[in-house]
Amino acid sequence: MNSVPVVDLTPWFSGEADGRARVAAQVDAALREIGFLLVTGHGVPAALREDVRAAARRFFALPAEVKQRYAAVVGERGWLPPGVEANGYAEGTPTPPDLKETFAVGADQPIGVPEIDAEWFLANVWPSEVPELQVLLTRYLAEMRSLAGELLVVCAAALGIEEDFFASRADHPSYTMNINRYPPLSQVGEPEAGQFRIGPHTDFGTVTVLDRQRGVGGLQVYTLDGEWIDAPFVPDSFTINIGDLLARWTGDRWRSTRHRVLPPDPSAPDEELISLIYFYECNPLAEVESLGPPIGRVSYEPMRASDYLLEKLRAISV
Repeated sequence: MNSVPVVDLTPWFSGEADGRARVAAQVDAALREIGFLLVTGHGVPAALREDVRAAARRFFALPAEVKQRYAAVVGERGWLPPGVEANGYAEGTPTPPDLKETFAVGADQPIGVPEIDAEWFLANVWPSEVPELQVLLTRYLAEMRSLAGELLVVCAAALGIEEDFFASRADHPSYTMNINRYPPLSQVGEPEAGQFRIGPHTDFGTVTVLDRQRGVGGLQVYTLDGEWIDAPFVPDSFTINIGDLLARWTGDRWRSTRHRVLPPDPSAPDEELISLIYFYECNPLAEVESLGPPIGRVSYEPMRASDYLLEKLRAISV
C-alpha cells in the first residue's frame, strides 16, 4: 500500500455485522501497511471544526505580548510560541525548531494520583480575549473523545480481540489537542536547512485524529518502500494514524508511521494553515504489553504508558 486509503465509517455506525466487519478489515489492512487512513462518515459536524479554527485564528492574531500571558512549554496547556518544539528529535533526527505556533488543551480531570495528575491532567488555560474558544473547544474535545474511543473499539474488532480491550485501558485517558498555526513564508522567511513545519517523527499515543486544510506545505507520510508521499486531502474527512503505544501493544503488527509537515513553499508564499490535532492516549497507569502471536510480531518489554510518553515529550522540547 503506497497511498493512504479512505475508509467510510458509515457501515460501522450502522451496527450491521457485515458492514462492521468490512470496516474492521479495512482498518487492519491500512494500519499494517501504511499506518494512516482517512475516515469519512464520522459524524463530527464540519461547522464545529470551522468555528474552532476561526476562533483559533482570532487568538493567534493577538499581539505576541498578549499571547505571552498564556505561554507554555511542551506538555503544558496554553500557547507554545514558535521555536519551543522540534519533533524530529523524538526519533533522533536533529532539526531546527518547527515552524509553527500552537494553542494546546487537554485532559483536565484528575485521576487521584498526585504525580500522574501533575503531568497529565493539568488545568486548561483559556484566553479571556477570545472567550468563545473555551465553549467551542469543550464541545470539540467531547466529539474527539467519543470518536477516538470508538476507533479503539474498531481497532479491537480489527484484531479479533475483546471489544473493550483497548477501551477498558482508556477508562481515564490522557489526551492533548494541539491547534497548530503554520505561518506563511512571507512571515517566517526562508526555512533553515532541514527545517519543517513539523519535523519527521512518529506520534506517541494510541490514535491521532487530525483535521487538516488543503495546502502545498502539507502532510507527508513515509511508506514501507522508504518514500515520502503526500497524504491525500478529502473534504470533511479526518486523517487518522496510530502512535507508538498502540503499535507496541500490537507487537508491531500495526505501524506507527513516520510523518512530517513540509515547510512553507515558495509557490504559495502567503499560505497559512491551521490544523486541529487530537492526540489520544490511554490511562497513564495502563501497562502496555505486546499482544502475542498470531497478532504480535515483536515482544516489547512491558511499560507503563506514562513513562513512555514522558520520555518522548522531553525529547522534542527545545
